[in-house]
Amino acid sequence: MRFSVLGSGSKGNCVYVESGRTAVLIDGGFSGKEILRRLEGIGRDASKLDAICVTHEHNDHIAGVGVLSRRYRLPVHANPGTFAGGEAVFKKLWKRQEFDTGQEFTVKDLHIRSFRISHDTADPVGYLISSEDKVLGYCTDTGKTTHLMQQRLSFCSALILEFNHNLQLLKNGPYPPALQQRVRSPQGHLANEDSAAFLKDILHDGLQAVILAHLSEVNNSPQLAMAAAVAALPEGIGPELAIARQDLATRLFSID
Repeated sequence: MRFSVLGSGSKGNCVYVESGRTAVLIDGGFSGKEILRRLEGIGRDASKLDAICVTHEHNDHIAGVGVLSRRYRLPVHANPGTFAGGEAVFKKLWKRQEFDTGQEFTVKDLHIRSFRISHDTADPVGYLISSEDKVLGYCTDTGKTTHLMQQRLSFCSALILEFNHNLQLLKNGPYPPALQQRVRSPQGHLANEDSAAFLKDILHDGLQAVILAHLSEVNNSPQLAMAAAVAALPEGIGPELAIARQDLATRLFSID
């Protein structure tokens, strides 16, 4: 299994995942043109995609989903709440594949399971994407960690996890109090410290890579997020750590 975070942050989110003869996107929060450009940058072609799996209906996760679905005849997998909430942005889709949150489904060689997270949308989800014995976990846009999340993400081979903000930068930054409260709320976003504590709880020998994702450009920095993650790991051991950027795709990570 290989994957690349094509971009992550408040201006757009999209992840590419492939295994064998199968390739999918998790979310499509850039314009269709920009997603194509970023796919080309990692040497991949949108015509080879098999599906798009959507986590929730915020625009930075669905902006390009409709156009890609129509142009490349891609089924879009989402739960009913996300389809309803994103209707105005999705417009006509080539095919809708509804699932109930917690349900498992397959896209050719990939086995995909959704799980509930906590965000201010209709019914947000994270995903576990499996191929044989390799599992990629995807969990961003959640204001709290839960026992369910811990159960689902404890056996991942690789993990894309939100490290959204530094609490002091948020408190002393330009966001008005109402917006600060929204970010800090149980339906907002994870602080570096919360994400690091969660990572420490689910750490295991089989976890090969952790991608720190959805960093706020105003209330965080790559250095602060990385420092929090490093502090959660035993000295000198643990998974590879990398930062997902807003403006540039990561390399293709391989889960061996």
